[in-house]
Amino acid sequence: MRTACLLVLLLLALVGPHSAFAQPGSRILATSGATQLEGSAGGGIVPWAVISGYGSDTEIGGSAFYTRVSVDDFDLWSAGVAVGVNNRFELSVARQHLDVTPLDLSIEQDIFGAKYRVVGDLIYGALPQVSVGLMHKRNSDMTVPRLLGADSDNGTDVYVSASKLWLGAAGGYNVLLNGTLRHTEANQGGLLGFGSADGGRGELVVEGSAALFLNHNLAVGLEYRQKPNQLALKEQDWMDAFVGWFPNKRVAVVLAYAELGDIAGLQDQAGWYLSLQLTQ
Repeated sequence: MRTACLLVLLLLALVGPHSAFAQPGSRILATSGATQLEGSAGGGIVPWAVISGYGSDTEIGGSAFYTRVSVDDFDLWSAGVAVGVNNRFELSVARQHLDVTPLDLSIEQDIFGAKYRVVGDLIYGALPQVSVGLMHKRNSDMTVPRLLGADSDNGTDVYVSASKLWLGAAGGYNVLLNGTLRHTEANQGGLLGFGSADGGRGELVVEGSAALFLNHNLAVGLEYRQKPNQLALKEQDWMDAFVGWFPNKRVAVVLAYAELGDIAGLQDQAGWYLSLQLTQ
Protein backbone atom coordinates (compact mmCIF):
# COMPACT_ATOMS: atom_id res chain seq x y z
CA MET A 1 0.00 0.00 0.00
CA ARG A 2 2.87 2.41 0.77
CA THR A 3 4.24 1.96 -2.75
CA ALA A 4 0.81 2.66 -4.25
CA CYS A 5 0.46 5.88 -2.27
CA LEU A 6 3.92 7.09 -3.32
CA LEU A 7 3.14 6.45 -6.99
CA VAL A 8 -0.15 8.33 -6.83
CA LEU A 9 1.51 11.24 -5.01
CA LEU A 10 4.09 11.44 -7.81
CA LEU A 11 1.44 12.06 -10.44
CA LEU A 12 -0.41 14.49 -8.18
CA ALA A 13 2.81 16.50 -8.03
CA LEU A 14 2.89 16.57 -11.83
CA VAL A 15 -0.72 17.64 -12.29
CA GLY A 16 -1.06 19.92 -9.26
CA PRO A 17 -2.04 23.59 -9.59
CA HIS A 18 1.56 24.85 -9.61
CA SER A 19 2.87 22.28 -12.07
CA ALA A 20 4.20 23.17 -15.51
CA PHE A 21 1.89 20.42 -16.78
CA ALA A 22 -1.20 21.72 -14.96
CA GLN A 23 -3.57 21.58 -17.94
CA PRO A 24 -4.53 18.20 -19.40
CA GLY A 25 -3.46 17.57 -22.97
CA SER A 26 -5.37 18.20 -26.18
CA ARG A 27 -6.69 14.74 -27.01
CA ILE A 28 -10.39 13.88 -26.77
CA LEU A 29 -11.81 12.63 -23.48
CA ALA A 30 -11.31 8.87 -22.88
CA THR A 31 -8.91 8.43 -25.82
CA SER A 32 -6.10 7.68 -23.35
CA GLY A 33 -7.98 4.59 -22.21
CA ALA A 34 -7.63 3.34 -18.67
CA THR A 35 -4.50 1.70 -17.23
CA GLN A 36 -4.00 -1.98 -17.79
CA LEU A 37 -3.12 -4.21 -14.83
CA GLU A 38 0.57 -4.24 -15.83
CA GLY A 39 0.88 -0.46 -16.13
CA SER A 40 0.32 0.19 -19.85
CA ALA A 41 -2.44 2.39 -21.23
CA GLY A 42 -5.34 0.22 -22.34
CA GLY A 43 -8.13 -1.78 -20.79
CA GLY A 44 -8.06 -3.72 -17.54
CA ILE A 45 -6.30 -6.91 -18.61
CA VAL A 46 -5.25 -6.06 -22.18
CA PRO A 47 -2.82 -3.34 -23.39
CA TRP A 48 -4.14 -1.13 -26.20
CA ALA A 49 -2.25 0.81 -28.86
CA VAL A 50 -3.11 4.13 -27.18
CA ILE A 51 -0.44 6.19 -25.40
CA SER A 52 -0.88 7.18 -21.76
CA GLY A 53 -2.19 10.65 -20.98
CA TYR A 54 -3.92 13.27 -23.10
CA GLY A 55 -0.84 14.81 -24.69
CA SER A 56 -0.97 15.55 -28.41
CA ASP A 57 1.98 15.23 -30.81
CA THR A 58 3.61 18.26 -29.16
CA GLU A 59 2.71 17.57 -25.52
CA ILE A 60 3.69 15.38 -22.58
CA GLY A 61 1.01 13.53 -20.65
CA GLY A 62 0.82 10.72 -18.15
CA SER A 63 -1.17 8.83 -15.56
CA ALA A 64 -1.01 7.16 -12.18
CA PHE A 65 -3.23 4.26 -11.24
CA TYR A 66 -4.25 1.99 -8.40
CA THR A 67 -6.11 -1.27 -9.13
CA ARG A 68 -7.60 -3.82 -6.75
CA VAL A 69 -8.66 -7.30 -7.85
CA SER A 70 -10.47 -9.54 -5.39
CA VAL A 71 -11.39 -13.09 -6.40
CA ASP A 72 -12.23 -16.17 -4.34
CA ASP A 73 -8.76 -17.09 -3.04
CA PHE A 74 -6.58 -14.16 -4.15
CA ASP A 75 -6.33 -10.42 -3.57
CA LEU A 76 -4.14 -8.38 -5.90
CA TRP A 77 -3.28 -4.72 -5.92
CA SER A 78 -1.33 -3.07 -8.69
CA ALA A 79 -0.12 0.52 -8.77
CA GLY A 80 2.08 2.53 -11.08
CA VAL A 81 2.77 5.55 -13.24
CA ALA A 82 3.17 6.09 -16.97
CA VAL A 83 4.43 9.00 -19.07
CA GLY A 84 3.40 9.61 -22.68
CA VAL A 85 5.57 11.80 -24.93
CA ASN A 86 4.14 13.47 -28.07
CA ASN A 87 1.41 10.82 -28.32
CA ARG A 88 4.16 8.60 -29.69
CA PHE A 89 6.13 7.00 -26.87
CA GLU A 90 5.16 5.64 -23.45
CA LEU A 91 7.22 4.57 -20.44
CA SER A 92 5.60 2.91 -17.43
CA VAL A 93 6.47 1.29 -14.11
CA ALA A 94 4.14 -0.74 -11.90
CA ARG A 95 4.26 -2.92 -8.82
CA GLN A 96 1.93 -5.83 -8.15
CA HIS A 97 1.26 -7.40 -4.74
CA LEU A 98 -0.63 -10.70 -4.57
CA ASP A 99 -2.04 -12.17 -1.35
CA VAL A 100 -2.79 -15.91 -1.53
CA THR A 101 -5.39 -16.34 1.19
CA PRO A 102 -5.41 -20.17 1.61
CA LEU A 103 -1.59 -20.29 1.97
CA ASP A 104 -1.21 -17.05 3.96
CA LEU A 105 1.59 -15.79 1.73
CA SER A 106 2.32 -12.87 -0.57
CA ILE A 107 4.09 -12.47 -3.92
CA GLU A 108 5.33 -9.17 -5.40
CA GLN A 109 6.38 -8.24 -8.90
CA ASP A 110 7.83 -5.13 -10.57
CA ILE A 111 6.99 -4.33 -14.21
CA PHE A 112 8.85 -1.87 -16.46
CA GLY A 113 7.12 -1.06 -19.73
CA ALA A 114 7.72 0.81 -22.97
CA LYS A 115 5.41 1.36 -25.95
CA TYR A 116 5.88 3.06 -29.32
CA ARG A 117 3.15 4.12 -31.75
CA VAL A 118 4.27 2.90 -35.15
CA VAL A 119 1.51 3.98 -37.52
CA GLY A 120 -2.10 5.11 -37.74
CA ASP A 121 -4.41 7.04 -35.47
CA LEU A 122 -7.08 5.99 -32.99
CA ILE A 123 -9.78 8.17 -34.62
CA TYR A 124 -8.60 9.76 -37.84
CA GLY A 125 -7.74 8.05 -41.12
CA ALA A 126 -8.37 4.54 -42.36
CA LEU A 127 -5.55 2.81 -40.50
CA PRO A 128 -5.95 1.76 -36.88
CA GLN A 129 -3.41 3.00 -34.39
CA VAL A 130 -0.71 0.33 -34.16
CA SER A 131 1.84 0.23 -31.35
CA VAL A 132 4.59 -2.15 -30.30
CA GLY A 133 5.52 -2.58 -26.68
CA LEU A 134 7.36 -4.60 -24.09
CA MET A 135 6.98 -5.34 -20.39
CA HIS A 136 9.98 -6.50 -18.41
CA LYS A 137 8.85 -8.25 -15.23
CA ARG A 138 10.79 -9.25 -12.12
CA ASN A 139 9.26 -11.52 -9.47
CA SER A 140 10.62 -10.89 -5.98
CA ASP A 141 9.75 -14.26 -4.39
CA MET A 142 10.15 -17.48 -6.34
CA THR A 143 9.41 -19.97 -3.55
CA VAL A 144 5.95 -20.94 -4.80
CA PRO A 145 6.70 -20.48 -8.54
CA ARG A 146 9.67 -22.85 -8.36
CA LEU A 147 7.59 -25.45 -6.54
CA LEU A 148 5.12 -25.26 -9.44
CA GLY A 149 7.87 -25.70 -12.04
CA ALA A 150 8.88 -22.17 -13.08
CA ASP A 151 12.60 -21.74 -13.72
CA SER A 152 13.20 -17.96 -13.80
CA ASP A 153 12.31 -14.92 -11.73
CA ASN A 154 12.16 -12.56 -14.71
CA GLY A 155 10.96 -12.34 -18.28
CA THR A 156 9.94 -9.89 -20.99
CA ASP A 157 6.59 -9.77 -22.76
CA VAL A 158 6.69 -8.34 -26.30
CA TYR A 159 3.42 -7.31 -27.96
CA VAL A 160 1.81 -5.47 -30.85
CA SER A 161 -1.60 -3.82 -30.45
CA ALA A 162 -4.01 -2.31 -32.97
CA SER A 163 -6.82 -0.02 -31.76
CA LYS A 164 -9.54 1.91 -33.58
CA LEU A 165 -12.39 4.14 -32.38
CA TRP A 166 -15.32 4.56 -34.78
CA LEU A 167 -17.46 7.63 -34.05
CA GLY A 168 -21.21 7.02 -34.28
CA ALA A 169 -20.68 3.53 -35.68
CA ALA A 170 -23.41 1.68 -33.74
CA GLY A 171 -26.70 3.54 -33.80
CA GLY A 172 -24.90 6.80 -33.13
CA TYR A 173 -22.69 5.36 -30.37
CA ASN A 174 -18.89 5.28 -30.52
CA VAL A 175 -17.26 1.85 -30.74
CA LEU A 176 -13.69 0.88 -29.88
CA LEU A 177 -12.03 -2.38 -30.89
CA ASN A 178 -8.54 -3.52 -29.92
CA GLY A 179 -6.51 -6.60 -30.78
CA THR A 180 -3.20 -7.54 -29.17
CA LEU A 181 -0.71 -10.26 -30.07
CA ARG A 182 1.72 -11.01 -27.24
CA HIS A 183 4.73 -13.28 -26.83
CA THR A 184 5.15 -14.11 -23.16
CA GLU A 185 7.16 -16.38 -20.88
CA ALA A 186 5.10 -15.31 -17.87
CA ASN A 187 3.06 -17.78 -15.82
CA GLN A 188 -0.12 -16.10 -14.56
CA GLY A 189 1.24 -12.78 -15.74
CA GLY A 190 4.58 -13.43 -14.04
CA LEU A 191 3.23 -13.85 -10.51
CA LEU A 192 4.04 -17.57 -10.82
CA GLY A 193 7.42 -16.96 -12.41
CA PHE A 194 8.63 -17.41 -15.99
CA GLY A 195 9.25 -20.34 -18.28
CA SER A 196 9.33 -23.89 -16.97
CA ALA A 197 11.96 -26.34 -15.80
CA ASP A 198 11.12 -28.70 -18.66
CA GLY A 199 12.06 -26.16 -21.32
CA GLY A 200 9.07 -23.84 -21.71
CA ARG A 201 10.35 -20.55 -23.14
CA GLY A 202 7.21 -18.64 -23.99
CA GLU A 203 4.16 -18.75 -26.21
CA LEU A 204 2.32 -16.46 -28.62
CA VAL A 205 -1.12 -15.50 -27.28
CA VAL A 206 -4.06 -13.43 -28.52
CA GLU A 207 -5.91 -10.74 -26.57
CA GLY A 208 -8.85 -8.49 -27.44
CA SER A 209 -11.13 -5.73 -26.18
CA ALA A 210 -14.40 -4.20 -27.33
CA ALA A 211 -16.07 -1.11 -25.86
CA LEU A 212 -19.30 0.76 -26.57
CA PHE A 213 -19.48 4.40 -25.44
CA LEU A 214 -22.97 5.12 -24.14
CA ASN A 215 -22.02 8.82 -24.03
CA HIS A 216 -18.80 10.85 -23.86
CA ASN A 217 -18.20 9.80 -20.25
CA LEU A 218 -19.38 6.21 -19.95
CA ALA A 219 -18.25 3.02 -21.72
CA VAL A 220 -19.16 -0.64 -21.33
CA GLY A 221 -17.24 -3.52 -22.79
CA LEU A 222 -15.66 -6.96 -22.76
CA GLU A 223 -12.07 -8.20 -22.72
CA TYR A 224 -10.41 -11.54 -23.39
CA ARG A 225 -6.84 -12.62 -22.70
CA GLN A 226 -5.47 -15.95 -23.85
CA LYS A 227 -2.97 -17.50 -21.45
CA PRO A 228 0.12 -19.68 -22.08
CA ASN A 229 0.44 -23.22 -20.73
CA GLN A 230 3.99 -23.86 -19.55
CA LEU A 231 3.43 -25.43 -16.13
CA ALA A 232 1.80 -28.72 -15.13
CA LEU A 233 -1.09 -26.73 -13.64
CA LYS A 234 -2.57 -25.44 -16.89
CA GLU A 235 -3.59 -21.80 -17.09
CA GLN A 236 -7.06 -20.80 -18.19
CA ASP A 237 -7.91 -17.71 -20.21
CA TRP A 238 -8.97 -14.47 -18.53
CA MET A 239 -12.16 -12.55 -19.34
CA ASP A 240 -13.90 -9.52 -17.93
CA ALA A 241 -16.94 -7.32 -18.44
CA PHE A 242 -16.33 -3.69 -17.50
CA VAL A 243 -17.84 -0.25 -17.03
CA GLY A 244 -15.50 2.72 -17.53
CA TRP A 245 -16.40 6.20 -16.25
CA PHE A 246 -14.49 9.27 -17.46
CA PRO A 247 -16.05 12.27 -15.64
CA ASN A 248 -13.27 14.55 -16.89
CA LYS A 249 -9.70 14.37 -18.19
CA ARG A 250 -8.29 14.14 -14.67
CA VAL A 251 -10.03 10.99 -13.47
CA ALA A 252 -11.06 7.58 -14.81
CA VAL A 253 -12.73 4.78 -12.88
CA VAL A 254 -13.15 1.21 -14.14
CA LEU A 255 -15.32 -1.43 -12.46
CA ALA A 256 -15.27 -4.97 -13.87
CA TYR A 257 -16.35 -8.50 -13.13
CA ALA A 258 -13.48 -10.86 -13.96
CA GLU A 259 -13.35 -14.60 -14.65
CA LEU A 260 -9.76 -15.82 -14.18
CA GLY A 261 -10.34 -19.57 -14.18
CA ASP A 262 -8.19 -22.00 -12.18
CA ILE A 263 -5.00 -20.55 -10.67
CA ALA A 264 -2.30 -22.76 -9.12
CA GLY A 265 -4.81 -25.55 -8.48
CA LEU A 266 -7.40 -23.25 -6.89
CA GLN A 267 -10.50 -23.51 -9.04
CA ASP A 268 -12.91 -21.02 -10.59
CA GLN A 269 -11.37 -17.75 -9.49
CA ALA A 270 -13.89 -14.99 -10.16
CA GLY A 271 -14.59 -11.64 -8.58
CA TRP A 272 -14.37 -7.87 -8.86
CA TYR A 273 -11.86 -5.49 -10.36
CA LEU A 274 -11.77 -1.78 -9.44
CA SER A 275 -9.26 0.69 -10.88
CA LEU A 276 -8.74 4.41 -10.25
CA GLN A 277 -6.65 6.46 -12.68
CA LEU A 278 -5.44 10.05 -12.41
CA THR A 279 -4.53 11.45 -15.79
CA GLN A 280 -2.58 14.41 -17.17
